[in-house]
Amino acid sequence: MSMSLRQRLGAFVGGFDAGQHHRRLRGFRATRAHVNALIAGSGPDITARARWLVRNNGYAVNAVESWAANTVGDGIKPISKIGDAARKEELQRLWLAWTDEADAEGLTDFYGLQRRAAREVFIAGEVFFRIRMRRAGDGLSVPLQLQMLPSEMLPLEQTGVAANGNAIRQGIEFDRIGRRVAYHFLRRHPGDSTDPGLSGELVRVPSSEVIHVIDPVEGGQLRGVSKLAPAIVKLFLLDQYDDAELDRKKVAAMYAMFVTSPAPENPLAPLDDEEIPAGVEISPGQIVRLDPGEDVTVGQPADSGATYEPFQYRTLLQISAALGIPYPYLANDMVKGNFSNSRLALIEFRRRVSAWQHSVMVYQLCRPVYARWLDLAVLSGALNLPCFEADRSRMLAADWLPTKWDWVDPLKDANAEIAQIEAGLKSRSQAIAERGYDAEQVDREIAAERSRERLLGLDFRRPGSPAQGVQAAPVNDDDDGSDDTADDVTARSRTEEDQS
Repeated sequence: MSMSLRQRLGAFVGGFDAGQHHRRLRGFRATRAHVNALIAGSGPDITARARWLVRNNGYAVNAVESWAANTVGDGIKPISKIGDAARKEELQRLWLAWTDEADAEGLTDFYGLQRRAAREVFIAGEVFFRIRMRRAGDGLSVPLQLQMLPSEMLPLEQTGVAANGNAIRQGIEFDRIGRRVAYHFLRRHPGDSTDPGLSGELVRVPSSEVIHVIDPVEGGQLRGVSKLAPAIVKLFLLDQYDDAELDRKKVAAMYAMFVTSPAPENPLAPLDDEEIPAGVEISPGQIVRLDPGEDVTVGQPADSGATYEPFQYRTLLQISAALGIPYPYLANDMVKGNFSNSRLALIEFRRRVSAWQHSVMVYQLCRPVYARWLDLAVLSGALNLPCFEADRSRMLAADWLPTKWDWVDPLKDANAEIAQIEAGLKSRSQAIAERGYDAEQVDREIAAERSRERLLGLDFRRPGSPAQGVQAAPVNDDDDGSDDTADDVTARSRTEEDQS
């Protein structure tokens, strides 16, 4: 059935208004091309424009930094679930030592690589990590490092058939049942003229040595799209509008005087070189002398008045929605939001971030790196785990804990969490894990502190809490309490309120 016939039939049958082709939707011609074809055609331009905005636009760079800080923060860290406490502590200590050696460029640690990956996925839609095996003599705690490769290193136009008969689509090689078997990377960045390598030279890297971090939005999508894509046009036009408004205010603020002199007695006399005007550049308070007969007409553009800020605010709200970043995080504007609205925005944003952390960052990057690291740690002899080969899946089990969220209202949130624990709605281990810590490690630290307090005769717990061990030494205060500090009085009053 032809397209025109289908349209006429749809108009006759009715049904979904969004599928009609009447006057209101006559200019709405949506493409039916797959996302891979769209990325192949416009992906490089989108990425280039997104990078330009991040380098030059304050709102764009603020959105990227906010996304990276909230999704990664200090790092998404593993807590091994090995039952043997001694072996678990040894594993955690070795992992912490390796994180400082993880970057092949030596610029940051493994958690810094996570942050860079979050920035790249936001800007370019994807990022690659090449797993680099090292020699035992390189002096690493575990002979493994990671090399980060930007999306431009895998050319989108690289499509065809490999020598072994496999299909190559947008730089990715697939076998006959659709599995990724290799990536065809450029040896040098196509836009880096400082690299002396040969331009356009490709190298085939097996997929087992590559980690592709991507957040696909459609089924069958091969390559990533910048999260800035829905907001690029508005960000660029708003930037131009702000520049024009700033320049208009600058010109309007300049107060200049123009003086026209009478005609000279000898108009045919040649002018000296110093008297020939070389152009007029207006500066604040300048007096400009014009030649006889010349006049100046100054444009009087309409003042934006009270419409500037509301227009900019509404535009930034649209950009905020397109990026999935709360308006205060995008514009650093904390004035327009009250406590309740800010709390609702944070809850929604944190849900999105939590989903991205576990479905993208943990699943695609953290777990594969941890598995390869643990394999090499055992093979190289850096870690002794008996029966590792027979029980590898259990040895690899770990909880990945993101950086804890900062509380909006610490006292209310803490009391609510204590009530949940006491009611049996959540465990204390779960509450500690949500803060990014290991419950077993926290318990050991608490036990060590309690032991040290008993040894020194100290007790830093609140009055009225269950007594454990030696009570604190009495404080030498006057009978009238005049030596009490403000903090002591406040703490005592809060204790009395809690007891009541």
